[in-house]
Amino acid sequence: MPEMPEVEIIRRYLDKQLAGQRIEAFESLLPRQIQFPAPDKFEAMVCGQEIAGMGRRGKYLLMRLVSGTELVFHLRMTGSLVYVPAGETFDNNHIRQIFYLLGGGRLYFADIRTFGTICAVQPGEEGLVRGLAEMGPEPLSPEFTPTYLQQEAHGRRTPVKNFLLDQRRVGGIGNIYADEALFLAKVHPSREAGSLTVEEWQHLHAAVNQVILAGIEDGGTTFRDYRNGAGGKGSHQDNLYVYNRQGEPCRECGVLIEYTKLGGRGTHYCPMCQQLERGD
Repeated sequence: MPEMPEVEIIRRYLDKQLAGQRIEAFESLLPRQIQFPAPDKFEAMVCGQEIAGMGRRGKYLLMRLVSGTELVFHLRMTGSLVYVPAGETFDNNHIRQIFYLLGGGRLYFADIRTFGTICAVQPGEEGLVRGLAEMGPEPLSPEFTPTYLQQEAHGRRTPVKNFLLDQRRVGGIGNIYADEALFLAKVHPSREAGSLTVEEWQHLHAAVNQVILAGIEDGGTTFRDYRNGAGGKGSHQDNLYVYNRQGEPCRECGVLIEYTKLGGRGTHYCPMCQQLERGD
C-alpha cells in the first residue's frame, strides 16, 4: 500500500501537471469505487470544472477544484493515479476511472485489486470521509512531536508498532516505514507503547521523520504495484534496513533479520539491534 512518502511524491507530480487544467468528461468503469455521491452526481460535480491543485493528508490524495469541491482518492493496496499527456498512451489492464482533460490529456485511476475509493465533498463535508476526520498529526508536521507521541502512548499496552500504524494516532505511516523507523530508533516492535521512555520517544520521533524524508528523496518504495504520478517506480526498496529483508544480515551488526506478525501485519526487525528488554 502506498504510504505517506509515495502519496506525497504522486501529489507533487500531479500538482505540477494538473493545476489549471479543466476536466472535460469523466468515465467510471467501476462505479462501486465512487463512495459518494452517486456516480452520476459525481460526474456532474467534476465535469467542466477547473483543477486548482493537488493536496494530501496522510495516505489520502486530494484534488481541489476551483468550484470548492474536493475529490478524495484513497489508493489503498494497489491503486495508482497516473497523468498521461495528450498524444501519449497508458498501457494498463486495470483502469477503473478516467478523467478526460480539455486539450487531450487524461488522468487514470488504475487499481488491480479494486480496494481503492474516490469521493467528492463540498466545503464543510470533510467529516464524511471518516479516515480523514479521525486522522492524527502526520510526520514532519508541527503537531507531530515527541511529547505528543508520549502523551498518546501513556498507559497503552499495545505494541509500539501497532501504535504507529494507528492512523488516529499518527497519519500516514504504514508497514514499511514503521519497521524502518523502529529499527533506526533501536526499539523492538513488540514493546508496549506505554513503556517507552522520554528519550526513546525522542529517538523514535526523529527516526520516523528520517525514514519519511528518505522515502520521498528516493522516489518511494516499489515492490510490486506502487507507481508515481507518471507511472514510474521508486528506488527506496534498495535502501531499506529491515523491511522485506528477513533472513539477510543486518546492515549494522550482521545478525540475520527476523520476521514475525503483529496484529496480522508482517513485521521485520533485528533481534540484536532491537532487543525486547530495555537495558539489554
